[in-house]
Amino acid sequence: MSTTNHDHHIYVLMGVSGSGKSAVASEVAHQLHAAFLDGDFLHPRRNIEKMASGEPLNDDDRKPWLQALNDAAFAMQRTNKVSLIVCSALKKHYRDLLREGNPNLSFIYLKGDFDVIESRLKARKGHFFKTQMLVTPV
Repeated sequence: MSTTNHDHHIYVLMGVSGSGKSAVASEVAHQLHAAFLDGDFLHPRRNIEKMASGEPLNDDDRKPWLQALNDAAFAMQRTNKVSLIVCSALKKHYRDLLREGNPNLSFIYLKGDFDVIESRLKARKGHFFKTQMLVTPV
């Protein structure tokens, strides 16, 4: 018996912090009456504290977070016809981890002008991602 719901599709809106992922996904989810998950909510405390101190995450830091997102994507197959997940997913092997066991998953890469993204990050209050990490290579 297959555990995959082929009538359901998951779209992962990906991009750097400040690219507009959450704003776009929230509006699309509202219009489509789709399930929506902001991947920031699944970061372990250790990751949030590390980013809040201005330190970028490494692959080892991201692994449990990516597994939690993969598990969430699998669980979301039981919801509406469409689900949206927001996360950075900037490296191909991160996307491969998210896609593992979730064949009905597609990525939408949101890009933007550096200055626009930087101004959004500076204007954001209470978020753990620090503006100086925007220039950190992935």
